[in-house]
Amino acid sequence: MPTTIWLPAPDDPHAAPAPAPAPGAVLPDWAIERIRTVFTTRPGDRPAPLLKISVRDTELGMDARTAVLTYTDGTPSKLSMLLAELHPDTLPDPTDIQACGGISEMPGAMENGWPGFFHRAHRLLPADGLLLLATRQRRDDGILTDPLGSLIACARTAGFRYLQHVIVAHTHPADDRLIPIPPADASPGVAHSDLIALTAIHTGV
Repeated sequence: MPTTIWLPAPDDPHAAPAPAPAPGAVLPDWAIERIRTVFTTRPGDRPAPLLKISVRDTELGMDARTAVLTYTDGTPSKLSMLLAELHPDTLPDPTDIQACGGISEMPGAMENGWPGFFHRAHRLLPADGLLLLATRQRRDDGILTDPLGSLIACARTAGFRYLQHVIVAHTHPADDRLIPIPPADASPGVAHSDLIALTAIHTGV
């Protein structure tokens, strides 16, 4: 699948090392600002409004703990771009995700598991609206597991078309070098996050 690598620009004010991100956060601030410009289709290339949700866990009461943040320039607009930060700890082993056409048996409080999540996101977005998934690998029993294949399969079943895979490097530019600064809660050996861009398809009635 098409893959792009994002690195922070040396003069980016958000590129310097920052305090530990809030629980559930996956992407660095500079990457979120780049999302708003790279994926915008607004006249004059103004940064697009963005609704970001950070799924920290899937235990009972998860809705009250799911952080929601809106990025906008104050111009009224309809929701057309949703960023879902899925912390790796919330994701099941890829082999545990059941067939995405039906209800998955997922422990916790997420109705209908990840397939249900994607169907609800699809209902929220208009035709050609963007769903952006941010997550990263995790280490299970010493082995890095990658949830992207299963998540993309579930999204396609819910009515999304895959567009792009972006690798967001957790680095800090210093002179002519890039110094790794992985998140404090990242699994050993993980120095990037994955950003998947999908577009909502709505068939005519």
